[in-house]
Amino acid sequence: MPTSLDPQPAENEIECANCGAIFFYELTRCPKCGVNLYEPEDKDERNPESFKPHPAGLSAKIGNFFRQLTGKPHPAEELFNQSLKQAALHNDLLKKVGGDRETVERLIEFERQRLPNANRTIWLQNAIRRWEQDNQ
Repeated sequence: MPTSLDPQPAENEIECANCGAIFFYELTRCPKCGVNLYEPEDKDERNPESFKPHPAGLSAKIGNFFRQLTGKPHPAEELFNQSLKQAALHNDLLKKVGGDRETVERLIEFERQRLPNANRTIWLQNAIRRWEQDNQ
């Protein structure tokens, strides 16, 4: 008969000394409180106020200056903007077909087969154009 209401750890489990959570023994951090089980942490390291990001280097500042001067976006912005454009096109096509996701994917797949070397943005634009022509 158990003497405690709390379940005891199984053979392949351990108990966190910090919060008492029970978890698989091969983990290095407690999934509940995040404490490192095998290396002690400094109190300053866990304090978010002590974190200070390094200021951008001179080369980064010069690069940003020239990008602003020439009007070119940062490479990360180009990727992000492309994703936003694809999401907007996908949502537009989804509205046009009445919310049927299978139809959207079928239209995109049709365009992909017609132009296999194009990218998703072009497939979406072509699918919208074709749908609009077919449904005038």
